[in-house]
Amino acid sequence: MSWTDERVELLKKMWLEGLSASQIAGELAHGITRNAVIGKVHRLGLSGRVKSPAPAPARARVKMRPGDEPRSADEASGPVAPVSHGNLALAAQARPAPAPAPRPASEEVVVPISQRVSIMELRESMCRWPLGDPSTAEFRYCGSRNKTGGGPYCPHHARIAYQPAQDRRRDRERKTARA
Repeated sequence: MSWTDERVELLKKMWLEGLSASQIAGELAHGITRNAVIGKVHRLGLSGRVKSPAPAPARARVKMRPGDEPRSADEASGPVAPVSHGNLALAAQARPAPAPAPRPASEEVVVPISQRVSIMELRESMCRWPLGDPSTAEFRYCGSRNKTGGGPYCPHHARIAYQPAQDRRRDRERKTARA
């Protein structure tokens, strides 16, 4: 790939017309990549591009009433919340939160003080769950027995550390519903 004078002039012209680096690379072809175009534009110090035309604004949809038939494919996708104007535009509408799914009671496990171990006492078959503030002298690890090959944590701490994706997603949705 080489930047000939003709290619550089064509690059400048297309850049000032507002074409993207990918579009310019496609036009120039012959081994010139998008990154090569970006690098050349940077080295030439080009700026001041023409803005590409903005997409048309989205049309407002009309809320469907019971018994109304959709008149077009846009309306067939389902009802949309009405657009609010004036002093009620930002008023929050109260929606009842969905009832949370029953969750099995989590067992409370208290780690005996005798199982808390320092980094020097930690062995391969011990839980590596950190307890306390690492910047203090009282910092320890759980030290409970874990399965060999079962990961770095005891069964209790493994349930905390490795939550299924659907549980995390459900918890995140609950938090956003409350906000």
